[in-house]
Amino acid sequence: MRPFALEMADTPAAATNYATQSAGTYLAGGTVLLDLMKLDVIEPQTLVDINALADTYGAIEADDDGITLGALVRMAEAERHPAIRRDYPVIRDALWQAASPQLRNMASLGGNVLQRTRCSYFRDVSWPECNKRAPGSGCAAIGGNNRRLAVLGVSDHCIASYPGDFANALVALGAEVGLRSADGSERRVPFEDLHRLPGDTPEMETNLVPGELITAFHVPAGPWTRRSLYRKVRDRTSYDFALASAVVALHLEDGVVAAARIGLGGVAATPWRAHEAEAALTGRPLDEAAAEHAAEAAFAGAVTHGGNDFKPELGRRTLVRALLEAAAMEVLP
Repeated sequence: MRPFALEMADTPAAATNYATQSAGTYLAGGTVLLDLMKLDVIEPQTLVDINALADTYGAIEADDDGITLGALVRMAEAERHPAIRRDYPVIRDALWQAASPQLRNMASLGGNVLQRTRCSYFRDVSWPECNKRAPGSGCAAIGGNNRRLAVLGVSDHCIASYPGDFANALVALGAEVGLRSADGSERRVPFEDLHRLPGDTPEMETNLVPGELITAFHVPAGPWTRRSLYRKVRDRTSYDFALASAVVALHLEDGVVAAARIGLGGVAATPWRAHEAEAALTGRPLDEAAAEHAAEAAFAGAVTHGGNDFKPELGRRTLVRALLEAAAMEVLP
């Protein structure tokens, strides 16, 4: 690990000022950040510790409009919250399946959604070709070991997959993310707009401006949130990243889909909302044929590169399973 300066921020203004003036990197749980520093993948000159801001950004608030999760809430705390367990079970599912208990006790929600890809060519600096780490160098994964990498939202410059779980629930449920800038201004934007597709600039992963701080996530209430779940397929069930996963939240009226919210993980370059699959289901009885039709729509644009040729089929089967299981859920009023 390279030498770095450490700044302790005790106010939001101090945090954004440190991050802006010194091009600092925010430190909360550090469960991904410190790993990447040890690997020399990233070399921040300054870390800005924001854990003292937990009184401001560390609360969970639920009301009739939805639930607001502070960015410094720990994953384990959110998973255990009674309102999440009762009204937003898909968030609970995504959180507890995301990591080991030790990591969930440390990791913040804000840091979790910004975690970097697990692509081995990005994480191993001995590989020179990685456009995400070294822009313009190429993408070794396209012709290399790409079994775990993305098939949706990819480009000729990068096929890295987004590794997270919680973010897929947020994108499917139409969440918004709160942001604070160094000038003290705040804004709230759709979570779906937070991450960027790789295109020809895969090194630019989000639409955050320099020094901008994630403060909270707001998940709106809806008739679909209680009938919701997260299904994750991985090589080992104890603790691993998804090969394919599906977020499903349904509003059913007499067995007919009045509204559907669908997210996909493990298969895409960013947290992925499957709008085409949602449209394919709306207004139809949810049976196996309808689920398969929606799954076909979700992966119609998939692009594979040899090692990950199996992923569209795995993704389709995972989504069909999740849809049928969600339809069969017993939902309390």
